[in-house]
Amino acid sequence: MKTLDIIAAVLLVIGGLNWGLVGAADFDVVATLFGGGSAWSKLIYSLVGISALYQALQWKAIQQRWLAAPAGA
Repeated sequence: MKTLDIIAAVLLVIGGLNWGLVGAADFDVVATLFGGGSAWSKLIYSLVGISALYQALQWKAIQQRWLAAPAGA
């Protein structure tokens, strides 16, 4: 599950940076790279949204896994 936690966190950082650029500079990196409204863009937006939902629903469990993990794991 720790791998899934990391993947979700990376997708949330990507989504957060993208939305930051949309808000600050009206520049959507995902749409620029994959085309606005393309299947790839929709997939990436969906994965970011699913990651956010996963993180929100698993917050306490994720904290416990990370606190219980041995150093260097």
